[in-house]
Amino acid sequence: MKTLKYILIPFCAVLFFTMGCQDEDMEIGDIITPTNIQMDIEIIGVDASNPNGDGTGFVKFSAKADNAFTYIFNFGDNTDNVVSTGEAMHRFTQVGVNAYTVTVIASGTGGAQSSKSMIIEVYSSFEDQEAKDFLSGGPGTSKTWYWAADKPVNIGLGPDEVSSGGEHRYPAWFQSNAWHPDKLCMYDAEMVFTQSADGTLTYEQIVGDAYIPGTYSGTVGVDGDTCHGADVVPSLIGVKNVQLVPSTSIATIDQNDPDNEPYRGTTINFSDGGFMSWYVGSSSFEIIEITDSTLEVRVTEPGYAWYCLFQTEKPVQP
Repeated sequence: MKTLKYILIPFCAVLFFTMGCQDEDMEIGDIITPTNIQMDIEIIGVDASNPNGDGTGFVKFSAKADNAFTYIFNFGDNTDNVVSTGEAMHRFTQVGVNAYTVTVIASGTGGAQSSKSMIIEVYSSFEDQEAKDFLSGGPGTSKTWYWAADKPVNIGLGPDEVSSGGEHRYPAWFQSNAWHPDKLCMYDAEMVFTQSADGTLTYEQIVGDAYIPGTYSGTVGVDGDTCHGADVVPSLIGVKNVQLVPSTSIATIDQNDPDNEPYRGTTINFSDGGFMSWYVGSSSFEIIEITDSTLEVRVTEPGYAWYCLFQTEKPVQP
């Protein structure tokens, strides 16, 4: 009986090892490269009078391929989008009629990829050169922005749902004091906008970390209402391309509240997950008001709207 016991133990160990290897092989699966990629486009507003669109710059993309699980659209304007459905809507903002090389990359099992490209011409009539110059200082220059830490309401919170009292257009729930105690770690941030001679706008946060509020911290699994570095938010690092696009939020659309000035109607979009110090997973910061030295923006996460106030004068804590 003892002999049987000692024989069964190694046999079972070999059996478990073999089964484990089989399961691992099944998880890896075959590497299959997507084939037969097709990409269709619809430039919004095309008619006999507007062969390149109606000026909004919107283009609808549809891609499909055999054995593909996800699609990456590279739009040819320094932006991209990853989708599983193969459907994407994108807005081109360079003023005038411009040609873009759009590439769709289809990904299959095991990371295998194949791609297809096409050139499209799109007309965009939206332009906010004044906001671009305010942000950067003008063509060929750079400007550094800081939190308006020495001003009250440098950060505020309100709802992102439409309300009869217009609370979705201002920080109705919370308004910070100057040098707010639990925000001190973020006030050393330095954010630089640069405009090249040809009008291209870029952005980089050169000093400071990302502040993650408690409303969003659970999404990334970290402590809230404090600062975190690039180990938590990798997109904190690096130069981002910037596009100024027409605002489409409910706060801009609903301009009926007599107690609030109309929003500017321009939104700052950052590439590669960029953001202005305040991190809630969004790369779109809607301009409420901008001057040569002040910038007030609105950035949202599901259910919440945050209001951030920046300035070009570096604040000094008393």
